[in-house]
Amino acid sequence: MSARYAIYFAPDRHSPWWAFGAHWLGRNEHDNTALPQPLLEGLPPAEFAAITAEPRRYGFHATLKAPFRLSAAHDESDLVARLGRLAQTLAPVALGPLRAAALGNFVALVPETDPEGLQALAAACVTGLDDLRAPPEATELARRRAAPLDARETELLDLYGYPYVMEKFRLHLTLTGPVNAPLARQVSHAVAADVDRLNTQAPLVLDRLCLFVERNPGAPFQRVMDVRLGA
Repeated sequence: MSARYAIYFAPDRHSPWWAFGAHWLGRNEHDNTALPQPLLEGLPPAEFAAITAEPRRYGFHATLKAPFRLSAAHDESDLVARLGRLAQTLAPVALGPLRAAALGNFVALVPETDPEGLQALAAACVTGLDDLRAPPEATELARRRAAPLDARETELLDLYGYPYVMEKFRLHLTLTGPVNAPLARQVSHAVAADVDRLNTQAPLVLDRLCLFVERNPGAPFQRVMDVRLGA
């Protein structure tokens, strides 16, 4: 099976937001080294590692174009070149204050208000690279269709291989895998002070497109390239 590629936003690796997210998940997505995770009161370290295992594989990020395989007519160099050209056409977006929220059965950081220009930027990442994408495999489509999807989400899945795009897009930086409601509240409370401090000291700006790659099925996604917007 071929590699899968994804276009994410992730904070600069020297920023305090990156340090927060990487240590929360316990992984440096640049070189795949393990990082020490924080301690949560009342939650054994093994349980904390378990609830963050799923997002750890992907790295701390917000999805702009969900994982996809390249078509037979294109290779990684084509994607890199196109990503660079796309980034030149996009302007940075100030995300404003973030907060932890339960989205279904997982916890993520989301903007408190709708950032101006974000929806257009996300849509451009979906449509501007879509001709490079191979159609999803039948098993992938079946897995997506197993989730509750409305008619528009099903249409978007058929068009773009992912249902949560265009007007269904909601930017989020995932903190946990599936958790129950009490644990979701505990996680949200645990990160609140750090997130408030970062909102004040280092307001987050979506200023780059990041190329992540899963070289083999089930392998951790590695961050291989950042392209600054407008550069």
